[in-house]
Amino acid sequence: MNRPSSSPVKKDAPAIERQPIDGRKLAQDFPILKQKVRDKRLVYLDSAATSQKPFTVIDAMNEYYHTSNANVHRGLHMLAERATEIYECARTRASWFINAARPTEIVWTKNATEALNLVAHGWGRRHLKAGDEVVVSRLEHHSNLVPWHLLAKDKGVVVRGVELNADGTLRLEELEEFLKGGKVKLVALAHVSNVLGTINPIAEISKLVHAHGAILVVDGCQAAPHLPVNVRELGADFYAFSAHKMLGPTGLGVLYGRFDLLQQMDAFLGGGEMIEEVKLASSTYKDPPLRFEAGTPPIAETAGMTAALEYLGRLGMANVRAHEKELVTYALEKLKEVQGLKVFGPADPELRAGVVTFEFEHIHAHDVAQVLDSEGIAVRAGHHCTQPLHEWLGSPSTARASFYVYTHQEEIDLLAKGLLKVKKYFA
Repeated sequence: MNRPSSSPVKKDAPAIERQPIDGRKLAQDFPILKQKVRDKRLVYLDSAATSQKPFTVIDAMNEYYHTSNANVHRGLHMLAERATEIYECARTRASWFINAARPTEIVWTKNATEALNLVAHGWGRRHLKAGDEVVVSRLEHHSNLVPWHLLAKDKGVVVRGVELNADGTLRLEELEEFLKGGKVKLVALAHVSNVLGTINPIAEISKLVHAHGAILVVDGCQAAPHLPVNVRELGADFYAFSAHKMLGPTGLGVLYGRFDLLQQMDAFLGGGEMIEEVKLASSTYKDPPLRFEAGTPPIAETAGMTAALEYLGRLGMANVRAHEKELVTYALEKLKEVQGLKVFGPADPELRAGVVTFEFEHIHAHDVAQVLDSEGIAVRAGHHCTQPLHEWLGSPSTARASFYVYTHQEEIDLLAKGLLKVKKYFA
């Protein structure tokens, strides 16, 4: 058996539950938030696209390059041993963070997009055949649509989409009808919508999916940074997320997969590190997760990921969720003061994460974003890689404000004030 080296890692003490998060105070941990934009204090409301990084994450990556820069696993010198320990300790911490059964259920990728493509290629191409069905939903990010489209083109599988209720929640009865047809082999859904903020009931869905013999792939990019995630309680067979959306660096993604399923998957990329033995005309491959980590991996990024997970662990993910629920509750009420503004997604804060997407009927989202930028307020504008969802919304482009641990209510007040300026400017 070829397994990564395992270094001793001490678990953090549990965070104190129900401890309020002070976004204004935490913002002091993030150097980028101290700057001004267009002579205004930066109000960063684009965390769903990428989060900002605390000093501890930046310092951890600098420390790696200063003291431990080497390649992993194969070297026998001290620097290589340090680098390998950093790399594998991060894997262990990631497994704890989502309560995987073992560290070897964590595969490092370059982002969540690659993680989802890995499942489509490694599991889908091996186990799906023409006529089999893959079910997605209208909520999905393109990263959880296009890989299945490519599989459909190459293998002849059929991609079917679950539609939405009027409030932006999934029509679960439609999913059940698809499953009853007996052809569905895989269901791929977002845990949280990056546009509507809808939180899908993954634990309920997994029971339904498994009862019909299919597997469940979850895009957790907008959930893992914001909610307590326990993949075993959720019943996810695969779960993908990105470091850069949860205080960590860019260039690092995470794929959780049940170990028995990872063993059934073909290699995605071939090359160094993932091999067991290579001959001139053939090769064999290591056990998961190394089978899927060809070439030199993002080692410094795993150092940053460990620091990010430690930071979130100290806060407590239940506290992060409570903080964002307070913010979105406040935002939904505050934005009612802006006449003519349409806000999308569930009205119940219990059903949504810290994302508020909106539009003015006769003002393009790009214009909204530019006027807000003149006030130092950073929001996202466009289709947010969700064109099928925007077709359902009846809008080609929307603006989106998204919150995180460093966000506080005064920034939502400034957003509302900025939107009033947008309305006045285009009157």
